[in-house]
Amino acid sequence: MTGALYADDTGEGECALVLLHGFAGSHRVWEGVRKALPNALPKGLRIIAYDLPGHARSLDLPGAGKAKSVAQMVVDDLAARGIARYHLAGHSFGGAVAVLAAHLAPRSVASLALIAPGGFGSGIAGDLMAARAHARTDDEIASAVQAMFGAQAQVESGVVDAAVELNSVPGQREKLIEISSLIVRNGEQGAFPRAMLEALAMPVHVAWGSRDAVLPPHQADGLPGSFIVHRLPGLGHMLPEEAPAEIARIIAESTGAV
Repeated sequence: MTGALYADDTGEGECALVLLHGFAGSHRVWEGVRKALPNALPKGLRIIAYDLPGHARSLDLPGAGKAKSVAQMVVDDLAARGIARYHLAGHSFGGAVAVLAAHLAPRSVASLALIAPGGFGSGIAGDLMAARAHARTDDEIASAVQAMFGAQAQVESGVVDAAVELNSVPGQREKLIEISSLIVRNGEQGAFPRAMLEALAMPVHVAWGSRDAVLPPHQADGLPGSFIVHRLPGLGHMLPEEAPAEIARIIAESTGAV
């Protein structure tokens, strides 16, 4: 571990698409989305996928599980890279981080693609997150991953393999337990005040699966009128891995590319 926020940084330039994973993920959850991103994306757009604090190559960084601290770290890292303008796409906890980053740096954030984002209501399946955090054996990890996808989802073996590999990092399991206890308190998650969402002036796209087992799909109801909501029938919570082509399309649309 280096003490710096790890980023898989592809390309050059002063404008970027920034990808923020959710709980128990890493930059690798976006691999399918990145492969599916259409050629219509703005020419020369740089793509940066982070390992957020407490995960994978950013395991030892401070602020893990604290969305505002993580958002500030992302904003500061992008500034240090000389990136003045960027599109943010965040899944689950990463979606909450994206919202907060947009408030911290509104002039820098060109658009938001929020994929089953955290913070849009108090409801959350804390038991599923705890099960994933506490999973120790390969079978326990596979079962916890399946539960977070949803019973109806077909989980590819590579997804389970990546989760097992993540857990093999010394200290990762203990850190996930710590993070899950910060995100879920007394069976609930923190929720953004409506005024905070209404203050987002950039284009905002929100995607939610109709069978999300972690964050209730009704949290996509009643959002500010300026938001564009994509309801995805038959899909669960882990959308970047469940439906990478569809999520790539939504991200591209959020950037104004399609």
